[in-house]
Amino acid sequence: QVQLVESGGGLVQAGGSLRLSCAASGSIFRVNDMGWYRQAPGKQRELVALITSGGSTNYRDSVKGRFTISRDNAKNAVYLQMDSLKPEDTAVYYCNANILVRFGGNRYNYWGQGTQVTVSS
Repeated sequence: QVQLVESGGGLVQAGGSLRLSCAASGSIFRVNDMGWYRQAPGKQRELVALITSGGSTNYRDSVKGRFTISRDNAKNAVYLQMDSLKPEDTAVYYCNANILVRFGGNRYNYWGQGTQVTVSS
Protein backbone atom coordinates (compact mmCIF):
# COMPACT_ATOMS: atom_id res chain seq x y z
CA GLN A 1 0.00 0.00 0.00
CA VAL A 2 1.18 3.49 -0.87
CA GLN A 3 0.26 6.84 0.65
CA LEU A 4 0.94 10.43 -0.37
CA VAL A 5 0.87 12.96 2.46
CA GLU A 6 0.79 16.67 1.71
CA SER A 7 1.53 19.71 3.82
CA GLY A 8 2.09 23.42 3.47
CA GLY A 9 -1.16 25.01 2.36
CA GLY A 10 -2.71 28.03 3.99
CA LEU A 11 -3.90 31.61 3.64
CA VAL A 12 -1.63 34.24 2.12
CA GLN A 13 -2.00 37.72 0.70
CA ALA A 14 -1.57 38.38 -3.00
CA GLY A 15 2.12 38.62 -3.84
CA GLY A 16 3.08 36.25 -1.06
CA SER A 17 4.65 32.80 -1.13
CA LEU A 18 3.85 29.28 0.00
CA ARG A 19 5.71 26.00 -0.26
CA LEU A 20 3.84 22.73 -0.62
CA SER A 21 5.39 19.38 0.24
CA CYS A 22 4.30 15.83 -0.54
CA ALA A 23 5.97 12.60 0.51
CA ALA A 24 5.20 9.10 -0.70
CA SER A 25 5.56 6.09 1.57
CA GLY A 26 4.75 2.39 1.56
CA SER A 27 5.55 -0.47 -0.79
CA ILE A 28 7.45 1.60 -3.32
CA PHE A 29 9.94 0.20 -5.81
CA ARG A 30 10.32 3.35 -7.87
CA VAL A 31 8.58 6.73 -8.17
CA ASN A 32 8.21 7.91 -11.74
CA ASP A 33 6.56 11.23 -12.69
CA MET A 34 5.34 13.42 -9.85
CA GLY A 35 3.11 16.43 -10.17
CA TRP A 36 0.83 18.99 -8.61
CA TYR A 37 -2.77 19.56 -9.64
CA ARG A 38 -5.34 22.02 -8.37
CA GLN A 39 -9.09 22.30 -8.30
CA ALA A 40 -10.98 25.51 -7.69
CA PRO A 41 -14.67 25.50 -6.70
CA GLY A 42 -16.87 24.71 -9.69
CA LYS A 43 -13.91 23.95 -11.93
CA GLN A 44 -12.19 20.83 -13.17
CA ARG A 45 -8.94 19.63 -11.69
CA GLU A 46 -6.00 20.95 -13.72
CA LEU A 47 -2.32 20.18 -13.96
CA VAL A 48 -0.11 22.84 -12.41
CA ALA A 49 3.38 21.35 -12.74
CA LEU A 50 5.03 18.04 -13.52
CA ILE A 51 8.51 16.67 -12.86
CA THR A 52 9.96 13.46 -14.23
CA SER A 53 12.24 11.11 -12.34
CA GLY A 54 15.11 12.64 -14.29
CA GLY A 55 14.18 16.16 -13.24
CA SER A 56 12.56 17.51 -16.40
CA THR A 57 9.75 19.92 -15.61
CA ASN A 58 6.61 21.23 -17.24
CA TYR A 59 4.29 24.03 -16.08
CA ARG A 60 0.92 25.38 -17.08
CA ASP A 61 1.31 28.77 -18.70
CA SER A 62 -0.40 30.74 -15.94
CA VAL A 63 2.20 29.73 -13.31
CA LYS A 64 5.38 29.85 -15.37
CA GLY A 65 7.97 32.09 -13.76
CA ARG A 66 6.11 32.08 -10.43
CA PHE A 67 5.98 28.42 -9.37
CA THR A 68 8.88 25.97 -9.12
CA ILE A 69 8.49 22.21 -8.81
CA SER A 70 11.30 20.09 -7.40
CA ARG A 71 11.78 16.63 -5.96
CA ASP A 72 13.99 14.66 -3.63
CA ASN A 73 14.24 11.13 -4.96
CA ALA A 74 15.88 9.84 -1.78
CA LYS A 75 12.81 10.92 0.20
CA ASN A 76 10.23 10.13 -2.51
CA ALA A 77 9.09 13.72 -2.09
CA VAL A 78 7.92 16.49 -4.37
CA TYR A 79 7.69 20.20 -3.59
CA LEU A 80 5.96 23.21 -5.09
CA GLN A 81 7.39 26.65 -4.34
CA MET A 82 4.73 29.22 -5.14
CA ASP A 83 5.78 32.86 -5.37
CA SER A 84 3.94 36.00 -6.46
CA LEU A 85 0.67 34.31 -5.64
CA LYS A 86 -2.54 35.67 -7.14
CA PRO A 87 -6.16 35.32 -6.00
CA GLU A 88 -6.81 33.12 -9.05
CA ASP A 89 -4.33 30.58 -7.62
CA THR A 90 -6.84 29.83 -4.86
CA ALA A 91 -7.72 26.13 -5.00
CA VAL A 92 -7.23 22.78 -3.35
CA TYR A 93 -3.84 21.50 -4.43
CA TYR A 94 -3.23 17.76 -4.89
CA CYS A 95 0.04 15.95 -5.42
CA ASN A 96 0.15 13.00 -7.76
CA ALA A 97 2.73 10.30 -8.31
CA ASN A 98 3.09 7.44 -10.74
CA ILE A 99 4.60 4.63 -8.70
CA LEU A 100 5.96 1.21 -9.50
CA VAL A 101 4.98 -0.84 -6.47
CA ARG A 102 7.34 -3.27 -4.79
CA PHE A 103 5.32 -6.42 -5.40
CA GLY A 104 3.55 -7.39 -8.59
CA GLY A 105 5.45 -5.12 -10.96
CA ASN A 106 2.50 -2.81 -11.56
CA ARG A 107 2.42 0.98 -11.81
CA TYR A 108 -0.36 3.06 -10.33
CA ASN A 109 -1.28 6.72 -10.02
CA TYR A 110 -1.68 7.86 -6.43
CA TRP A 111 -3.14 11.11 -5.07
CA GLY A 112 -2.55 13.09 -1.94
CA GLN A 113 -5.42 14.17 0.29
CA GLY A 114 -5.33 17.77 -0.94
CA THR A 115 -4.33 20.98 0.78
CA GLN A 116 -6.17 24.30 0.60
CA VAL A 117 -4.37 27.34 -0.75
CA THR A 118 -6.22 30.64 -0.38
CA VAL A 119 -4.84 33.89 -1.76
CA SER A 120 -6.54 37.05 -0.60
CA SER A 121 -6.55 40.25 -2.63
